[in-house]
Amino acid sequence: MKRFISIAMVIMVIALAGQSAMAQNFKFGHINSDELIQTLPEYDSATVKLEKFRKELVNALELMSVELNTKNDAYQKESKLLSDIVKQTKEQELIDMNKRIQDFQTNAQTQLQSKQTEVFQPIYAKIDKAIKEVGKENGFLYVFDVAKGALLYFDEAKSINILPLVKTKLGLK
Repeated sequence: MKRFISIAMVIMVIALAGQSAMAQNFKFGHINSDELIQTLPEYDSATVKLEKFRKELVNALELMSVELNTKNDAYQKESKLLSDIVKQTKEQELIDMNKRIQDFQTNAQTQLQSKQTEVFQPIYAKIDKAIKEVGKENGFLYVFDVAKGALLYFDEAKSINILPLVKTKLGLK
């Protein structure tokens, strides 16, 4: 009998908790952060900086590749006339140059990713702060970022697009 009463009490508590949760008015919002980022003036300058850095790396890589190709062509033309020791030395030189180019490519990719983080991190921090402030000021329980792909469905009639509010917060039109 005690067990029946305790089970009944648990069911009543759950039912009451469920009713009070349903009685609350939850407010959900959504935003496309990619769309917001592209409206910021800092986005264009960050993109230009990143593209300039990328072009520098590509140009350096192209120069290295041209040098390798030139030395390889010269070796191919001369190889029949060279002694074995000179051949081995030139082949090793070409192998070393090729390795330097591969190392450069790996390092360049890492540096490009680091530069991207360095250039865009202040922008991400700025919009993150603005989104949190708008969410708090407007009483949102959750704000979903539809640009991140984590949200598969939302009812646009029941979810509020906070992009205009965040743009206003950031002083954008």
